[in-house]
Amino acid sequence: MADKTIASKVWAFFTSVKLAVALFALIALTSIIGTVIEQNALPEKNVKLFAKLFGTANAETAYKTVSSLGLTDMYHSWWFTAMLVCFCANLTICSIDRLPRIKRVVDEPLKPLDISEFDKYGIKKELTINGDIETAKAAALTAIKKLGMTAEAADHTTQFYAHKGRYTRYAVYVIHLSIVLILLGAFFGATFGFTGFLSLPEGETSAVAYTRQGDEHPLGFSIRCDSFTVSFYGTSDMPKDYASWLSIIEDGKTVLKKSIGVNSPLKYKGYTFYQSGYGVVREKDAKSLIILNVTPKGGKSEQISLAVGESFKIPGTDIAGTVSAFSPALAFDKNDQPYTYTENMNNPAVYVEFTSEEKGKYSGWIAKRYPQTWKLPDGSAVELVDNWGYQYTGLQVRKDPGVWVVYAGCLFMAIGLYCAFFLSHKKIWVLLKPEKTKVQVKVAAFTNKNKTGYESVINSVFDRLAR
Repeated sequence: MADKTIASKVWAFFTSVKLAVALFALIALTSIIGTVIEQNALPEKNVKLFAKLFGTANAETAYKTVSSLGLTDMYHSWWFTAMLVCFCANLTICSIDRLPRIKRVVDEPLKPLDISEFDKYGIKKELTINGDIETAKAAALTAIKKLGMTAEAADHTTQFYAHKGRYTRYAVYVIHLSIVLILLGAFFGATFGFTGFLSLPEGETSAVAYTRQGDEHPLGFSIRCDSFTVSFYGTSDMPKDYASWLSIIEDGKTVLKKSIGVNSPLKYKGYTFYQSGYGVVREKDAKSLIILNVTPKGGKSEQISLAVGESFKIPGTDIAGTVSAFSPALAFDKNDQPYTYTENMNNPAVYVEFTSEEKGKYSGWIAKRYPQTWKLPDGSAVELVDNWGYQYTGLQVRKDPGVWVVYAGCLFMAIGLYCAFFLSHKKIWVLLKPEKTKVQVKVAAFTNKNKTGYESVINSVFDRLAR
């Protein structure tokens, strides 16, 4: 008996609407906090945030307190998981507890009404149809059909009744199911998924990604950055767009190639690679190349690749050039002296020394973003096309095994909300009473939602029949 009492108390606790509201509010509040505090980030990032909020002196203490509460890795914490489990249990038990009552209403067969019951309904109407009883029957059946229902008859066909939309009463349970599916999908993604990053220099290949803590995560395949490019707004240093050309390699073979941008990721075997940033490779190796487009005056362009210190010739001429220096961001001071103002590739340029029998020796900087620097004295052109191997692409790597469960939950929620807001359980009864050359018609109707709209439709349909 004691066990039964405890079980009934637990059941009553989880069927409480107040519990549902409280849990939903807590989940929403902690999710907001989890959005403000960057999850799984390096400590320095959140310390800077707390320095702005609480001052530099209190930043370290605030971070330690928040970290001890699990707010820096909230979606993997035991208490957040416990809240999700309790909320799912609350929705499930509430649905089970209320389901028998709704099922009785849905399964209850529609029966004819006694004449005294017609006035008890909130939607009612009386009218007269000229003609005999057969004319009135046909008119009543036409009206019910226009309402989208199939009529049943009673009392020697002097009363017709019909209903539709009874299963829309289950819409709330579809919504409950959708919420549970979304939460389960999020739980699966947080528990069994992966979120990390990968900094991949041009030409480099990696078979692992990295967590925020720097731990390796095997991918099960290799990914290579074939090339990376960034464009800017006009002559400013504000990036306009950047993209990476990636290759997926399995068993020594390239199985997929794709160019990705900020809103165009690469997906493979459950992993999604997002373009999230870029940077400069600090330690250059022998594979770093300068790519030039060389065009003799009146001739065809030819693309060449070479390293700093190597030489080239302009086809069809006696002009030879040597790339002697490279700057990632070339600028000139007030004395017209060149300098590099940042290590980022904001304005890449190469210094080329030329020799020619006709022009002698001359040299100059050729900047990628400034076409006026490409022209040579004899009319030839040398364009800096790219500096391959000098940059890396920053990729965000995600694997979410629960994403399809979330999508299914969203689909069920859309269906449930549509049924809950736009569909309803409608009933109608039509009683015919012949009087000489006329027939008196009494109408009673019911709907569990949007009474005004249903009443307006009934008035419109039966007024046309009366006329």
